[in-house]
Amino acid sequence: MDTADLAWRAEEACMNAWPSPREAILDGWRLRAAGGAVRRTNSVNPLRGERGDPRAIISLAEAVYTRLGQASLFRVPSLTADVDEALDAAGYAAEGHTLTLFAELRARAALPHGAEISATPSIEWLSARQRLNGVDAREQRIYETMLDSILLPKSFAAARVDADIAALAYGVVCDGLAVIESVITDAAWRGRGLGKQVVGALLDWAREAGAAGACLQVVADNAPAVALYRSLGFQRELYRYHYRRLPLESQRQA
Repeated sequence: MDTADLAWRAEEACMNAWPSPREAILDGWRLRAAGGAVRRTNSVNPLRGERGDPRAIISLAEAVYTRLGQASLFRVPSLTADVDEALDAAGYAAEGHTLTLFAELRARAALPHGAEISATPSIEWLSARQRLNGVDAREQRIYETMLDSILLPKSFAAARVDADIAALAYGVVCDGLAVIESVITDAAWRGRGLGKQVVGALLDWAREAGAAGACLQVVADNAPAVALYRSLGFQRELYRYHYRRLPLESQRQA
């Protein structure tokens, strides 16, 4: 399988697995503005193929984000080599480094996991996600709107300790790839294999749904999470990405 093609397929699948309800495609760039604190859905993203001059989209992004009261933010995959130079010149600072990992599913043996699987997120699942992430009501509403915007097959997994959800995640199948998202375990129960249970359950579901591979994105310096995913077969790194941010104060002065 061509590495560049697989990397772009994963990039597109990850976009579809965490959509923004507000976005526009402009000359080879996807501008997203969901609101809230999630950077992926509040940033400009380069698309596969030919793209317009980065300097033009920078000016447009700054106008849009200033109107929304947000800092202008670009997400820069290592698949695109021409973006950083223009952002450097425009005064954008770098932040955050994330890995995109891939696992083959064809030869993966199903493993006993004990996690619950559902086609829709229950109220309990959503409440547990809010509790485990420690987000406020506004951030949770944005998250739930995002989940409602997913058009592709999706599944939600949870693992319990006694009667309470102690770990959860969801998955989406896009173009033969499963995307694993929102993996989190209660801090009191980490190291007990609960994260492996929910991710493993979603990988089994995805393979049954026809996915030949799976991908996920993880912060590069989150060593425990990277180790978990490696243990589940995510051994291949497809690409990395980082962000470039222009402070809101600089936008207003421009």
